[in-house]
Amino acid sequence: MTIIIIAITVLISYAAFNKVELLYKYQFNAYQILKRNQWYRIFTYGFLHANWDHLLVNMVVLFFFGRVLETYFNYYFGAMAVLYFILLYVGAIVFSTLYDLRKHRDNYHYNAVGASGATSAVVFAAIFFAPLENIYFMFFIPIPGIIFALGYLYYSYYMSKKNLDNIGHNAHFYGALFGFLFPILIKPQLFSLFLQQILNF
Repeated sequence: MTIIIIAITVLISYAAFNKVELLYKYQFNAYQILKRNQWYRIFTYGFLHANWDHLLVNMVVLFFFGRVLETYFNYYFGAMAVLYFILLYVGAIVFSTLYDLRKHRDNYHYNAVGASGATSAVVFAAIFFAPLENIYFMFFIPIPGIIFALGYLYYSYYMSKKNLDNIGHNAHFYGALFGFLFPILIKPQLFSLFLQQILNF
């Protein structure tokens, strides 16, 4: 499923690179969603990207963590694994924008694109299942997943308040939370597995 999502996202993003009107029509814009009932934007924006660098970062993260997460889902959810993976990804696309949907409801000029909220959800769902496994920050600095997760949430929250750049830190924050909570919502007893691993840290 990870490879299929990557393929779809690359194809749609590439099409928008070459036809900018697609970007304008399908990007996230809270004003257009709420005032003009263009609700499809709350989903379609997640398959668009601003440029190749933006696309590459998200798809590399999705490739590595998505495959790991599929293994966990297959083990714990069996025949429902693929459906739950899709629900996690799509649900994160929508959930990660809800804060900005309200915050920017009257701001016609606020737009957003990218799968960052969804990829954050995939990363945090993987951390949920193996919180003590190392994540290699910048590809070579090993950090236990749970420590990385806490730092990521703090950084995303801090940067969203500072508003110093053009990055959707709110989407990162809420996407990550959604990814962590999703397995618990599906199978609440998994939380005891998470706690057991943390207590053995």
